[in-house]
Amino acid sequence: MTDPAAVERDAAEAASAFSHPAVAPDATAAYGEHPDQVVDFYAPRGAGKGPVPLVALLHGGAWRAPYDRQHVTPFADFLARQGFAVANVEYRRGRSLPQQGAEGPVAGRWPETFDDVAAALDALPGLAAAALPQADVRRLVLTGHSAGGHLALWGAARHVLPYDSPWRLPSPPLLRGVVALAPIADFAVAEELGVCGGASAQLLGGPEHFAPRLPFADPASLLPTGIATAVVQGREDIVVPPAVAESYVAAAAKAGEMVGLTLLDGVGHFPLIDPAADACAVVAEEISQLAW
Repeated sequence: MTDPAAVERDAAEAASAFSHPAVAPDATAAYGEHPDQVVDFYAPRGAGKGPVPLVALLHGGAWRAPYDRQHVTPFADFLARQGFAVANVEYRRGRSLPQQGAEGPVAGRWPETFDDVAAALDALPGLAAAALPQADVRRLVLTGHSAGGHLALWGAARHVLPYDSPWRLPSPPLLRGVVALAPIADFAVAEELGVCGGASAQLLGGPEHFAPRLPFADPASLLPTGIATAVVQGREDIVVPPAVAESYVAAAAKAGEMVGLTLLDGVGHFPLIDPAADACAVVAEEISQLAW
């Protein structure tokens, strides 16, 4: 049973993270015809005329429809104020209405969620070049929070997907690296712990599809990647517990790859994307170490 004090702390952290007003982008571009197939761009604040690294941001929300990119716009603006060009990526999520017999909105769509992230990342260099001339697409860092952290890790691992995957890349993506924030990075462990009400299994189409689709979707199954990867995780996270990230890092080590893991004391799930929290500055520093 979860400690009531931990639940209270998590609620306070969530309230702080969601208290900031949404920040409008400087430009928006579509990478497809669906209303969710868009990217919002944020220009670097106070930067000179020279090119700056581009950060592609993938939001969380358990891949569920009610949670869209708006809740991370203050975080996108925070990164822009650190001097980065930022691309806030939207993608199709689960249906708003639950399936028969299910409680709450269903997490994700198979295969549409993955179709969208792959298409967005493939289109991003061209879209960014047109929308933000300051963005140096050769210095691209992927970041994402929670379910978005999963998608960031997955986006960096497409070249090691099974050969029959429609999302496989023939060679590694041109990335400086990935900074995953409290990511759902190991689906097997996430399901064992009941993370987000079994969202990982829902994303893959249900329990009957979980095992066969795992090699196409689970970051812990897609190692090594050869891409510089860092994970930032709050030790007090009760939404996506540290055990999920730790299992991913251990899987990477077993595959011969070192993944950086920063565990923040006294921090839960939401301060990582809260511009008012000290944890947000840690995230920006992790991105800077890869980008510059």
